[in-house]
Amino acid sequence: MNPSTSADFEQNYQTFIKHLKLKGLQPKTIEAYSHSIRRMGKHFDHQIDNLTPAQLTDYFSALVDSCSWSLIKHDLYGFKFYTQHVLGKPWVMPDFIKPPKTQRLPDIVTVEQAQALFAATHTLSYKVFYFTVYSMGLRLSEGLNLKVGDIDADRHRVHIRDSKGNRDRLVPLPEATLGVLRRFWQTHRNPELLFPNRHGGVAGAHVARTPLDAAGIQKTLHLVTQDCGLKKKITPHSLRHSYATHLIEAGVDLLEVQKILGHQSILTTARYTHLTNRTTEHANLRIEALMNRFSINWGTVK
Repeated sequence: MNPSTSADFEQNYQTFIKHLKLKGLQPKTIEAYSHSIRRMGKHFDHQIDNLTPAQLTDYFSALVDSCSWSLIKHDLYGFKFYTQHVLGKPWVMPDFIKPPKTQRLPDIVTVEQAQALFAATHTLSYKVFYFTVYSMGLRLSEGLNLKVGDIDADRHRVHIRDSKGNRDRLVPLPEATLGVLRRFWQTHRNPELLFPNRHGGVAGAHVARTPLDAAGIQKTLHLVTQDCGLKKKITPHSLRHSYATHLIEAGVDLLEVQKILGHQSILTTARYTHLTNRTTEHANLRIEALMNRFSINWGTVK
């Protein structure tokens, strides 16, 4: 490897990171894009400034055989950003990659299964965390970022800050959740974090400066799901999906569910109607009522 080539790559990489931050991209996006450029740099011996269409075709074709479409898109969008903002070149391959259109329905749990998951979680901080993200329909990152000051007990709502799309929103805070959070806070008394990390144990939780570890939360829920005998892939995000489905089943208006979840499009929220039998049963009843208004006069069969 030519040392000057490596140095040039590193300089451009640092410029790339600065542009990502200046454009206000989310930390997870910055992390994904930076990994993408590092990966491409390693593959092309740190010479990615003048890649030909043939080189890119070979690179992404190999990725299709070994990686998920999610990673492929991150690599493509990361390199597109690098091309435009670091190299100052126009992106001339708008249709270079077209992932297949798929629609996956997420695994969800019933209310009874959710209760079983909470009951089977023996680590208190995880138990309360799972219940909290379920009872307010939160994303994993939103739950981890909750601060004591985000809780508005008087108005029974929680301020979710700097969420997906750099948007804030207010979500309903059930009385049951407020009671659980108050009791949980009494165990750690951290002045800022609702879910401080467990590195220092209970004794050190009040001085923790970072929240619970996301990997620990996900791994524990996977183990608890197995212990409960559920043959489903349940993640913290599954609890959010389940909450949305249960709200619709309870008769909550779809627009209200959209607002609670923080979806930009009602179409995103509408997919939860596919996860409940209630809407199907309702449609079937309406269809039967409609068709029962007709009668077929058989008369003389010819």
